[in-house]
Amino acid sequence: MQDLFFYVSKVFWALASPDHLLLLLILIGLLLVWAGKRFGLWLSLVSVMLLLIVAVFPVGNLLLKPLEQRVPQAELPKQVAGIIILGGAEEAALSAMYKQPHMNSAAERVMTLPMVAEIYLDVPVVITGGSSSVLYQQYRGADVVAQWADQIGLRDRLIVERQARNTFENAVYTGELVDKNSGQWLLVTSAFHMPRSVGIFRKQGWDVVPYAVDYRASGNNFAIQFWRNMRDLSTAVREWIGLLAYYLTGKTDQLLPEVEANPQ
Repeated sequence: MQDLFFYVSKVFWALASPDHLLLLLILIGLLLVWAGKRFGLWLSLVSVMLLLIVAVFPVGNLLLKPLEQRVPQAELPKQVAGIIILGGAEEAALSAMYKQPHMNSAAERVMTLPMVAEIYLDVPVVITGGSSSVLYQQYRGADVVAQWADQIGLRDRLIVERQARNTFENAVYTGELVDKNSGQWLLVTSAFHMPRSVGIFRKQGWDVVPYAVDYRASGNNFAIQFWRNMRDLSTAVREWIGLLAYYLTGKTDQLLPEVEANPQ
């Protein structure tokens, strides 16, 4: 069942991703024009206009803010049973190709490792993340973090979980490596991703304390940065779709899970 969910989600997102969807609508519109359908011209023009709007206005901010603002910015708790850092910051294929760790725009997730490892000296630190790729399962994100941790002298602190392909599997497979009932676990991931992550982990029986990083929503209402605007819009749309899909399939108890302030 997990395999079906994984593959269906990949096919769906390949079509629903805003950049793919708009380009597909333009192509369909042009084909309709070629077939003599006037509607095709309107479809292409509207799709091009939407692309231009995204090129100028950071529309993604409107969708990211409710997710990130749901995450309280609080101090680290005094004590935790362990630390879980969710993968997704790694460029696993590039890292394997060039034999050195490569990170993407979510690198803040991994950048917390030295800090939390120093604050919490005697607790397990789990990095969880396999491959979210359908075709290149041999490249695992957790391997990249392990390589980087080895370079900075923290490899011995890590418990590496390299099978998970999504957040649900992060919670399940991490639970097979450590005792999730040993107390509160610090959960590190991107702010926009934290509500869904907290909902999933708690549904699996984890007592997690959120520590959000990698905030994306800015106060800009105008920014001619097409690549970044489209990236943030795609990130936001994907996360909202993920919240709905995980709720409908029973992987979370709430459509938009509550994220309480960190206990001290």
